[in-house]
Amino acid sequence: MLEFLLSPPLLLMLGSVALAAAPRSVLPRSVLRALLLALPAWSLWRFWGLDLGNHLQFDLFGQTLTLMRIDGLSRIFVVIFHLAALIGSIYSFYVKDNFQPLVGLFYAGSALGVVLAGDLWTLFLFWEVAAVSSALLVWVRRDGRALAAGLRYLGMQMVSGVLLLAGIVLLRHELGAAPGWAEFRNFTGLLEDGGLGFSNLAPTLILLAFGLKAAFPLLHSWLIDAYPESTPAGAVFLSAFTTKFAIYALARAFPGQSELIWIGGLMTAFPIFFAVIENDLRRVLAYSMTNQLGFMVVGIGIGTELAINGAVAHAFADILFKGLLFMAMGAVLYRVGHVNGSDLGGLYKSMPITTGLCIVGAASISAFPLFSAFATKSLIMSAAAHEHYFWLWLVLLFASAGVFHHAGIKIPFFAFFHHDSGIRCKEAPRSMLVAMVLAAAASMTIGLFPQWFYGLLPYPVDYQVYTPTHVITQSQLLFFSALAFATLMRTGLYPPELRSVNLDADWFYRRVGFRIQDGLATAFVALHRAGYALTGRLAATALALAQRHLGPQGLLGRSWLTASMALWVAVLLAAYLLVFYWRLG
Repeated sequence: MLEFLLSPPLLLMLGSVALAAAPRSVLPRSVLRALLLALPAWSLWRFWGLDLGNHLQFDLFGQTLTLMRIDGLSRIFVVIFHLAALIGSIYSFYVKDNFQPLVGLFYAGSALGVVLAGDLWTLFLFWEVAAVSSALLVWVRRDGRALAAGLRYLGMQMVSGVLLLAGIVLLRHELGAAPGWAEFRNFTGLLEDGGLGFSNLAPTLILLAFGLKAAFPLLHSWLIDAYPESTPAGAVFLSAFTTKFAIYALARAFPGQSELIWIGGLMTAFPIFFAVIENDLRRVLAYSMTNQLGFMVVGIGIGTELAINGAVAHAFADILFKGLLFMAMGAVLYRVGHVNGSDLGGLYKSMPITTGLCIVGAASISAFPLFSAFATKSLIMSAAAHEHYFWLWLVLLFASAGVFHHAGIKIPFFAFFHHDSGIRCKEAPRSMLVAMVLAAAASMTIGLFPQWFYGLLPYPVDYQVYTPTHVITQSQLLFFSALAFATLMRTGLYPPELRSVNLDADWFYRRVGFRIQDGLATAFVALHRAGYALTGRLAATALALAQRHLGPQGLLGRSWLTASMALWVAVLLAAYLLVFYWRLG
């Protein structure tokens, strides 16, 4: 029992609940913060001492549940999730209340539960717990926009859970009670005959559930809607877990699924156009996250060992550099009150350390040599080239230039440089700076020592990233991207930063949803009124009929003579005797 409670998912979840329940008189703020850091550190230390294989298996209602399945794929996600929980907890110490770091730690535990789940029922349980706990990080901002965005976010997460549950139930129906039917495993073999669609509905629903959380095209708007509405600390936790454990789930269940190649290719390209015209810099980062997720989905779709390694490595790096960028923009939001590119600029004078750390994050996401994405994204690009996906490789090349344009240049340029907006503020709080330094150091470590990092990946890696051809090619890409940005800015052709709201795919289903809601409400009111009127008329008719027959002057209500009653009794007795003797005959 103790081993069960001390497993990494439950240790973080139950530990955060226990810390939240402890009275402040018993647990001072300094001790609480120390425990918030000790929990993920202890959990990672315990995990690292475990052997590969299945742990904590038990039977429930005839099903074998596996709380922990440790292999090369799950291990690297467990490592980065612990690091993200540690960095996010440090960053969130700027807030006076302890709600955000405690919910963030609970959310991290549920994400670990998804990654370590060895069966579909355990996966579903933690999938839903993660959905609810992550919505709290949006609502904690406590304003109307955050409340509405959190409700929409939770609704989409619940849809993902319903799709997953439906897929599990259908899979049970199709496979029967065969041993191991509920194992969380590779499902691509189930799709070989008919592919995706109604002929293979169970794995298709499971893929859609994962794809919704991974922000597939047209299903991505919940990310753009909710993440920028959360608090600075909430956005850091959100950016680390939800989409990344969805990437893990895709890599576990659907490696080599060819449809993921073009889905991922589309994901890498379309967010660039939205990010270029977006004014809210945290929304720019949300679009950039969708772009980076596309690279991971492409790698999973290609499905070779090199491609899967690339997808996993890039997910690891993305948690660090995207978290760093969200932390930098969160610091600006905390000090200035907004992150609109049209109203910022010149902040490098007030926030020089934050500026430098933001540039490290921008260089990392842009795949500068010596930074993390240079060592991770190239694995996916090389896998696409090795498998002769020429057009896909061109799309990924365009997406790489685009991400440098909107995340590598636009974010630091419009936030900290550009024109001097006249804003003067304090540097970011110490806890924010410490967390950003840790994320920046980790990102640079991956870029500086890629071979050491490759040793954590699921499959053996025989790849040299620092070759003259790769370094020169990437440097040329970055140089000409920067030249294009400078040219557009100097000529006035670059889209200006406007105080505006950009419409995305959610506009369609939100408008349609509101219209359906209004139509249903109108129909319900009309049916209610018609039903009320009909019920009134029927009641009135029934009362009139009862009054006619049962009233004082009615046939059944008035007094009858004794002789008449005796006659009727005799008639009924005669009728009974006739029927009785007829039945005997």
